Amino acid sequence: MGTETAARPTAGRMRGHVAEFVTDLTSGRAGHRLPLDYSVDSLRIVDAVIEGMRRQGAEPAGRVAEVLFGLGGYLGEVMVRRAGAVWVDFDTGQRERFGQPVGVRMPDGRVWNPLGRVANRFAYGSRESLRTFFLLLHGRDRPGETGSDAA
Repeated sequence: MGTETAARPTAGRMRGHVAEFVTDLTSGRAGHRLPLDYSVDSLRIVDAVIEGMRRQGAEPAGRVAEVLFGLGGYLGEVMVRRAGAVWVDFDTGQRERFGQPVGVRMPDGRVWNPLGRVANRFAYGSRESLRTFFLLLHGRDRPGETGSDAA
């Protein structure tokens, strides 16, 4: 499910976009006070939010698509902060393959599509758990391992 539109932020603007989205969800401005702190464990909350949307029968369009984009950005930002990834703008071939304008590049050079991972979580359910995805993620810096510069 691609959610690319002309209004989507570039890689250089994703961090700010995600910060604003998270502020809305954690401050109560959007009617929620979700404890999103960019931790790996907070991905359980994101999984639960997406599962709730699925159970309500939400369609992946309009406002739901915007929320899914924000949650995908959040997953990407967890990858940046906890796994040493960096935001990247996808080239034309990657945009066609992933259906998204941006993704993340891991320290080992692998490119991942967190926006698409969230779309898959919404489409296919709990078997696409975001927390499990992160824990099994290849190419990430692992704090405490030789050669790791992650905090």
